[in-house]
Parts: sequence; C-alpha cells; structure tokens
Amino acid sequence: MCQKPLREHSWGGTPTAKMEVKTSLLDNMIGVGDMVLLEPLSEDSFLENLRKRFDHNEIYTYIGSVVISMNPYRSLPIFTPDKVEEYRNRNFYELSPHIYALADEAYRSLRDQDKDQCILITGESGAGKTEASKLVMSYVAAVCGKGQEVNKVKEQLLQSNPVLEAFGNAKTVRNDNSSRFASVDSVLSALALLPEVKATKRGADGQDTNLLEKSRVVKQPRGERNFHIFYQLLSGASDDTLKKLKLHRDFSKYNYLSLDSAVVSGLDDAANFRTVRNAMEIVGFMEDELQSVLELVAAVLKLGNIEFKPELRCNGTDESRIKDKNDLKEMCELLGIEQSVLERAFSYRTVEAKMEKVSTTLNVAQAYYARDALAKNLYSRLFSWLVTRINESIKAQAKTRHKVMGVLDIYGFEIFEDNSFEQFIINYCNEKLQQIFIELTLREEQEEYVREGIEWTNIEYFNNAIICDLIENNQNGILAMLDEECLRPGTVTDETFLDKLNTICAEHQHFESRLSKNSKFLTDHSLPHSCFRIQHYAGKVLYRVEGFVDKNNDLLYRDLSQAMYKANHSLIKHLFPEGNPSKVNLKRPPTAGFQFRASVATLMKNLQTKNPNYIRCIKPNDKKAAHIFTESLVRHQVRYLGLMENVRVRRAGYAFRQTYEPCLERYKMLCKRTWPHWRGPARDGVEVLMADLQVPAEEFSYGRSKIFIRNPRTLFFLEERRRQCLQDLATLIQKIYRGWKCRTHFLLLKKSQIVVAAWYRRYAQQKKYQKIKSATTVVQSYTRGWQARKLLRELKHQKRCEEAVTTIAAYWHGTQARRELRRLKEEARRKHAVAVIWAYWQGLKVRREYRKFFRANAGRKIYEFTIQRIMQKYFLGLKNTMPSMSPIDKNWPARPYLFLDGVHTELRRIFHLWRCKKYRSQFTEERKAVYEEKLEASEIFKDKKALYPSSVSQPFKGDYLEISKNPKYQKLNSTVDEKVLLADVVNKINRANGKGTARIFLLTKKSVVLADQKTGQVKASVPLPDVSSVSVSTQSDGFFALKLKEGSASAVKGDFLLSSEHLIEIITKLHRIGATAADREQLNIDISDEFLVQFKQDKVCVKFIQGAPKNGNSVSCKRKNNRLLEVSVPTTA
Repeated sequence: MCQKPLREHSWGGTPTAKMEVKTSLLDNMIGVGDMVLLEPLSEDSFLENLRKRFDHNEIYTYIGSVVISMNPYRSLPIFTPDKVEEYRNRNFYELSPHIYALADEAYRSLRDQDKDQCILITGESGAGKTEASKLVMSYVAAVCGKGQEVNKVKEQLLQSNPVLEAFGNAKTVRNDNSSRFASVDSVLSALALLPEVKATKRGADGQDTNLLEKSRVVKQPRGERNFHIFYQLLSGASDDTLKKLKLHRDFSKYNYLSLDSAVVSGLDDAANFRTVRNAMEIVGFMEDELQSVLELVAAVLKLGNIEFKPELRCNGTDESRIKDKNDLKEMCELLGIEQSVLERAFSYRTVEAKMEKVSTTLNVAQAYYARDALAKNLYSRLFSWLVTRINESIKAQAKTRHKVMGVLDIYGFEIFEDNSFEQFIINYCNEKLQQIFIELTLREEQEEYVREGIEWTNIEYFNNAIICDLIENNQNGILAMLDEECLRPGTVTDETFLDKLNTICAEHQHFESRLSKNSKFLTDHSLPHSCFRIQHYAGKVLYRVEGFVDKNNDLLYRDLSQAMYKANHSLIKHLFPEGNPSKVNLKRPPTAGFQFRASVATLMKNLQTKNPNYIRCIKPNDKKAAHIFTESLVRHQVRYLGLMENVRVRRAGYAFRQTYEPCLERYKMLCKRTWPHWRGPARDGVEVLMADLQVPAEEFSYGRSKIFIRNPRTLFFLEERRRQCLQDLATLIQKIYRGWKCRTHFLLLKKSQIVVAAWYRRYAQQKKYQKIKSATTVVQSYTRGWQARKLLRELKHQKRCEEAVTTIAAYWHGTQARRELRRLKEEARRKHAVAVIWAYWQGLKVRREYRKFFRANAGRKIYEFTIQRIMQKYFLGLKNTMPSMSPIDKNWPARPYLFLDGVHTELRRIFHLWRCKKYRSQFTEERKAVYEEKLEASEIFKDKKALYPSSVSQPFKGDYLEISKNPKYQKLNSTVDEKVLLADVVNKINRANGKGTARIFLLTKKSVVLADQKTGQVKASVPLPDVSSVSVSTQSDGFFALKLKEGSASAVKGDFLLSSEHLIEIITKLHRIGATAADREQLNIDISDEFLVQFKQDKVCVKFIQGAPKNGNSVSCKRKNNRLLEVSVPTTA
C-alpha cells in the first residue's frame, strides 16, 4: 500500500498548495498541542501536559480555538519578523500553537468575512496579559495593509500603549506592570485591499475606561505603588519642567506615593518618561495639551499633601482648616483656581433641595474624604480624557461603517489575603466574562453543528449565571443592596450593609457569612465576623466588608465640582462639566458600583456583537523567574479560569473536526483505493478510507464540509496507522536511495578507473621519452666538451707566443727611452746654470745703480708710504668698530693718532647725519607728524618747564577718550562738526575755593570745547581766534591758563584756568594750530611762576610755589584772598 515516497499536506492544509510541505499541529508534538485531544483527560494530565510543554519552551497550547499562554518570564526567539511571515495567511491548526495563529485567524475573519472581532485576554495579575495584547497588536500592524495614512495610524496605535500603560498600570504584589483598568483596544480596521476603509479607535468599540482602579490614586496596599506616571514624572522630567510644575524629585515629599516600593528593579522610570512623551507626540498630542496633562498629574500629587486641622466653632462643632496652605497655593497656581474658592470648598458643603440651599461645615474626616474624592475623580477623568483624545487622533475620517478588531486586556481574577471592594468588582467583571465565554463557546459549537448538519445535543456544564445574579440582581443583588444602603438616610456603616446581606442572601448557595441565618457557618472560624464569602466559578473568595460603603459612595461634593469649573485651566473646565452653575443637577451622582455595573453591561453588550477569540494567560510561579513551574499555583489558575470546563464543553460533542480535503490528503496513504491519488470528491474518498479502516460508525459523523470525530482515541488510531505507514515509506525510500547511491558509486568507480589507466599510460610514455632524451643530451654534452677543450689548448698556445713577443719589444723600447731621458736631463742642467749666473750678474748691476738714486729721495718716499699705511689701517679699523644705526647712540671709536683729530670729528658728524637721514626715511606720515609735535614741544618747553622731561617718552595719543567709538560720548561727538584733534579729561579750577571740576576737553582746528564729563553737555565753546595766549608755570604741575582776547564774545566769563596730565601735548597742539593757520596770529606762550588770570571783571594772580605734598596730593591749589590763588608744587628730588 505504501510503495512510493509522499509529499504530504499537514492537518488543516489547503488543497490548493499540494507541493508545499507543512508542519502540522499533530507532527513532532511535545505533549499535546490541543488539550481537546488529551487522553485521558484529568486535571493531573492537564497540568502535566502544560509542564512538559513549558519545560521545552512551548508556552502556547490550544483548547480548540482558545490559546493558553504561559508567561516564560524571559525573552524567547519566537516573536521575530520571520515568525510573523510564517503564520501569515495560515490555517489556525496548520502550525504549532502560537498567539500569532489566533491573531491571524481573527484578522482574516475580519478581512475576508466582514466580521467584527474581539480577542479576550484573561488571567491573573502577572500572567502576561498586557504583553499578549501587545503581541496581537504588533502582529496585526505587521500584516495589515500599507499606505501613508495606514502606516501613520498603525504607528499611533502602537505608540498609544506606552501612554496607557503609564497612566493606567501600576506595580502590584504579583506584577510590576499590572493593568489597573479594563481596555478594549480597537486594533485595526484598515486594509490595503480596501482603500475606503480607514483605521479607527472609538469609545464604543474601543476602550471602556470606566473600569479604572481609581482608589489606587490615594492609597496603595503594602508592597505596591501608585500609577507609573507619578514616578516617571518625578524621575525623568527635566529640572526646568519640575520647576514649572512646582515639584521635587524626592518621592518622600508626596503622601500619595508609597515609599516601600517606589523604586522597582528592572524598571527605568526616567527612560520610560521620555518614551511616554515621545509616544504622546507621535499619537498627536500638542505641546500645550501635554503640558496640561502634566499639570494635572502634579496637581494630584499636590492634593495629597494638603492636610487639615480641626477648629472649634462657637456652636461647639469642629470645622476643618488647612494646616499649611503652600501646597494649596501651588496647586491653585497650576490649575488657575482662586485659592479662597478651593479653600472654602474643603471647609463647607452646600446641599441644594429644590429652591433651598443649606451650607454645612466639614469636619477633618469629611475634608480628607473630599480631598481624596477630588484626587480620584481628577485622575480618573484625566485618564478618560486621554483615551478619548487618543481615539480622536486615530479615528477614521470616512463616514462609512468600519470593521473593528477589539483586544480586551482586563485585570484578572484576584484572590488576596485581604480582599476589599476593588477585588469584589474585579471578580464580578471576571464572572461576567466567564459567563459570556461559556455562552459564546456553546453558541459557536451549536452554530457549527447546525451549519454542518450534525444533530445538536445539549451539553451539561456549570452555569455561573447564578453567581452573576447574586451580585447584579436589581432587587436582591449585592451591588443593589450596597447602593440602597448608601442612599438610605440615617446612620450607614459597613456593619449595617453586612447585616442586610446576612438577612437577604443567607439562603443563597454561593453566599457565606458567619452572622447569616444559615447555621452551618456559625462555627466556621475561617470566616471572620466582619467578612462574607462568595463561591465564584474560580473558587471561594473572602471579602472584608470594611470600606465597602465609602468606596461605593465615591461622592464628589458639588462645591468641589463648581470650584474646578471656575478654573482658568481649559482642560479642568472640560473635565468637570457638572460644575457649570447653569446646569445644576440636583440628582445624586451614581455610585461607583452602579457605574461599574453599567460599564460591565456595556462591555458585555459590545462583546455580544463580535466574533470572540480567547487567550487564557497563566502565571507559572510567583517568583517571576524563568524555568520554574509551581504546580499548585498553576492548578489554582486552571480551576478559576475554568479551563477543564472549557475542555469538557469542547469534548462533550465531537472532540475533533476537519475539512474533507486536508483529511483525505493526510490519511489517504492508509487505503489502497485512495493511494496515491483519489480522482473523485474528497468526501467520497474519506468515506472509502473510514470504511476500509473499519472505524466504528458511532465514532464519527459526516458534515457538509467536515468530518467530526467523537473520541480522541480514534484520531490517535489514525495517527498511529499513519506513523507506521510513514515508517514503511521511509524504509522504501531508504532502500531505493541506497540502491541508487551504490549504482552511482560503482559507475563512478568504473569511469574513474578508465581515466586513471589512460593517465598512467600517458605518464609512463612521457617518463620513457624523458629518459632517452636525457641520455642523448649527456652524450652530446661530453662530445662538445672534448672539442671545446681541444680548441682551448690551441688558442692558449697561440696567445702565449704573442705575449712573449710583446714583452721583449716593451723591454727594448724602455731601455731606449731611459737613455734619451738621461741625455735630456744633462743638457737641461747646463742651460739652468748659465741662466743663474746671468741673473746674479744683472742684479749686481742694478743694485749698484739704485744706491745712487736711493740716497737722494728715500726719506720722502718712506714718509708717504708710512702715512698711507697708517690711513689705510685707520679706515679699516673704523669699518670694524662702527656704532649702531640708532640716532641716540652716542658711542664712537677712540681716536688712534693725534694728527687725525679733525678728520675723526668730521667723520663722526657725517656718520650721525647719514644715519639720522636713514632713520627718518623709515617714518610714516603719521609718525612724522608725531615727531614734529615732539620737536615743537622741545622748542617750546625744553629747559623752561620742569614737566617737559617726563613727557618726552610718552607718545602723543590725542584722542584719549576714544570719543568716536565710545557710545557714552556719541551725543557729544555729534555736536562737534570738525575732526577732534585731542580729547581728554581736565580739571577746571574754581576761583572761589581752588578746587577742580572734571570737564571733557575737546580741541579741533577751529575751537576749544569744554563739556560735562557725566552728561556730555557742552559747557563752553571757544573759537581759537579768541585765544590770545596760554600761561604755564616752570614747575612740574599741569596747570595752564587760556587767556581770551578782550572784547571777544568768549571773554564774557573770563579766562579758563585748567589742569591736565597731558599739558605738554595740549599746548603743543594749540601752538601748532596757530602756527599753521594763515588767518591768525601765532599763539603766545608765557612760561612764568606767576601770572594774571581774568575772572569776569577781576584779575587774579596765580602763584606757584614749591612745598611738601598734602593729603596725598602731588599738586594743590588754595585761595589766599580775592586776588591770589596759590599752587603748591612738591619739590622734585
């Protein structure tokens, strides 16, 4: 039957891809991939299968179409882009269990069948629900359509997760990132195939945020902390941002933040804050909106720091007063609220009834209640606004209806040591989810049976509707009685609420209380008096009644709502619309329980309209560690998740179903009539196959498109037969392959032997030829060598004969040459002796003649020669000892001889004039002008004024105030038309007391200007033609008098007596201007220690004397009488 190798399809494969090899859920399984096929089925075998798969990193297991997800507490390489492509457009059971398979199934149902989808993710805190929702959204975002708008929406959708986690998640005892709200994320409604369909995220189909655990804002259990955003803001915000929000980084400064778990290991709050800010910008939050959100978060922290103290009133009642108003003031500044309005709202409460208003004071306890209620409402409404704002950013622009895929990530069933109102409403929500899960699962089963034409039989299962009715019944339900107790006038406490429960619910089979009328609980010491116990589908939970009434009331006083509405903060006014005085509603606001029940009802109604998909998350251990499987903990979760009940419901009818085409393709090898190809309809082939295998008729049924197998044993029987057949096929394939391999190897050896023999024969002939060739070459070389040696001997003999003849000839020629050389040398000696004798004779004759001539002219010649040598030596020595080229260098070489005195002096003068000319040739025009001024100053003051020597080394700067650059003197500079030649600060001497007043002295080519130093205002402007003379002393002082011509316009107030540190420069410039002007007389300069100065109508004598300095001043001026000013100048050393 199994004669040929098989390219097969896997379970769930499509008949259109017959050449593709796939891995089935039933192939290479670790344990059982689908719990429906578990045999035998028991709780122990269920747990053992989970353990086996968990130990091999198989964290996903199916129960039919339900996915069980075990939290691995570590990263696994099963969420890569390759995995996304592997599960894309594959049948649900085609590959091994994975969350991507469920996401793909839901997405394809949404795309192809136009069915709204909802993925319900449940499990207790820390089981990985949030991560599962992220994986679903990331998968759908990866496989859905492309396009600029779609990509933008996908990016916004993925970035909304960090925002919602920051504001809606918190660290609990069991989970560092526990969702404290129920979120239904509308993951996708955009397809590239349908351009008119847009992405959306709406409230009705999107997120129901009324399920936020807002009591966590004001109080957290031990070991837990507040919502992440508070810690992220204080850790990650910049110093400037915290300063604007009036916050400090220290967590201990805020009462609403628990300190024992403020820092979480492995959680970087600072980095997460930056991620949240970036995500909010991507989602579409404006900068002012982001700032408003942070201001509200800061306001909640500030609210927690407001404390109250009692104050006794005259009527004997206590009234609350705020202890420290600093936090209240900062909060009011953040929100734009008048401090007095909010302060009054914390101290008084106004009750309106029809046309009456009654104002009552709040005691300290009521004030704290009002504060916490405001904080909870403020944060809860902010969270709702955030979700609405995200929905508005992502919602579609088209007006047509959109397809929706919802992901429900809700807090799981909670059973703690101390369970209160929060756990009660959370577990109520999980009861409703379990109820709808069972209903939708049964409905799905029944619809499939009807669709396939299979007879439907009722399935027995535990219906938890009785538990839901115990909680939500409008008359006798626990929530209804809690609302009734809260609204009842008179004294209302948690004990009165428990008494009512004990009275009304005593006979209910799922309610237990020690004080109820049911006597069987009277001696149950595990049930305290202040508690009641409900037997949920997941097990019994003990609830402590303390705080139920207060937490259910959750009442926000109208005064606080109105105070919030009066804020200048735009977001605050939007969050508290009921505070509008024109829209006062006298009805009591709904309780927390009523709101929660309404939200759950809305959620259930929403889920009923969608096709459900389920993910059950399980936490393997409480240590958050990898590779640890705590059986007791997992068993507890399996029970309260109702997984065994789910398996029994799926197995109550037919445990396994499969379409005919893949079933025939998988098992056709088991029948000779269907192997290898079946030519008829697939259903006929399956019928022939089952008949040939003699499977009992009661074990299966034929539907319209699927075969239904009742017992997993039948499926395992088919799989075992298929495995045996595959082994036979494998053996056949091995046999054929080995035969082919051996034949191929033999033919290869034969071919190789022929090739090797041919190559060897070729090689042998080549070696033989090379040997003969080598021998011939050796014989030839020996013969040629003998002939060459013979020829060499003959050539050598001939050469030796020729060399002997040459040597004899050379010796003969040498002898002849030496003889000739000796003859020539002898002849040369004789000729030299004749020349020497002749020279001596001529010398003797000359000396005799010279003696006569020398005696007559020798003295004069010797003198002239000596003088010439001395002058030559003098000039050469002067050349080597010349002084430097500096005009002020007075060095000159010493005179060597007395008779050179005149020449020596004249040469010194000539050299000095020459180097001065060279030095002057290097001057620029500006420097020439400076030196001309210095020269003129020398002519005026040298040996006449004691101050002159100290001024020689000081350059004449002219503009000491930089009047054209200094903005302080910009106005003064604009009043002077001509170019300023000199600008300096001088002292104008007062005749009355001899003291000086600082003035700005400006000198131009036409006038002298005196201005105030501070204001720059011109005090006097004197044209230069009006100046007749200048008087100075001979001392080292800086006093000088400008004398004006009598009768001139400038002489009305008299002459000017001034003092300056740059006296020499001022008078020199005045003198040069007068000397260069053709239309004026040259300025007269009087240098005397006593001169007259005209002050208005009187003439005053200014007298200069030498004396010791007084009071640290070098020069002092003192008035002696009306006609005398005495200037004391210190004596110079």
